Amino acid sequence: MMDTVQIVLQGLAQVAAAAPGAETVAQGATVAAQTALHGAAAAAPAPSVQSSPGMLHFIAQSDAIGKGLFAILVLMSLTSWYLIFVKSFLNVRIRSRSKKFLREFWSASSLEQVEHEIATHGATEPFSHLASHAIHARNHHVKYGAVRLEEKGSTSAFVTRTIRKVIDEETARLENGLTLLASIGSTAPFVGLFGTVWGVYHALVGIGLADGVTINRIAGPVGEALIMTGLGLAVAIPAVLAYNGFVRTNRVYLARLDAFAHDLFTFLTTGQPVAEPVANGSTPRVRVASSRSN
Repeated sequence: MMDTVQIVLQGLAQVAAAAPGAETVAQGATVAAQTALHGAAAAAPAPSVQSSPGMLHFIAQSDAIGKGLFAILVLMSLTSWYLIFVKSFLNVRIRSRSKKFLREFWSASSLEQVEHEIATHGATEPFSHLASHAIHARNHHVKYGAVRLEEKGSTSAFVTRTIRKVIDEETARLENGLTLLASIGSTAPFVGLFGTVWGVYHALVGIGLADGVTINRIAGPVGEALIMTGLGLAVAIPAVLAYNGFVRTNRVYLARLDAFAHDLFTFLTTGQPVAEPVANGSTPRVRVASSRSN
């Protein structure tokens, strides 16, 4: 368009130079051409800027079921992240306290000193809780004997039952919340998939009722519906990873608790030397702790 106008202007300029009387005509034609050019530019429609579809647009266009599924996924996400942060903080605190208690336990000169430390600072973690109940069970059975039905049997049998009970309680406490975290990780993708299917269904119904079918009418709603599947995966992946990490951490921690329970039971029932673990986790050395006389 611009090249054509320039050629016309050059031709008019040559005619004006050849004929003196044609200068006025050339100027008029030039003004008319410029006016037409500006008019065509003004009349050209501006490119329309269309808003890209997204999650908010999909939620706004969805019905009550779609909004409900979106709310469920948001609630699942908040719950899973709450459990992740709370259990991570609790695990770090429990392990720190356990290391401190084990150092004090293996450096104590007698069980009386261990009992005094537990009575002073309290049983704030599984190792001290186990030691406190085991020592109390041994002393109680030695002093009073089998008073109740649950106390029948020898001292070692009563201490064994007490240790098993404490370990079961600590296991249940450590696994608290993991069932909910596993449920969120396993069901969130299906909730998101159901939201996608529901959104695609409504999009296809709307397309069927429309007069004309274009690629924009199909791709837009279907693409928005796929957001629910992505949201379900975004909720499930952190929950599954956190669940696997917590399970492994608890398994290692409970294995250490079982080993400590075995050493404690051996000493409480036999009074034999117990293996004292070295700080770097290498070869343990043996020490003798004095027990309370029966």
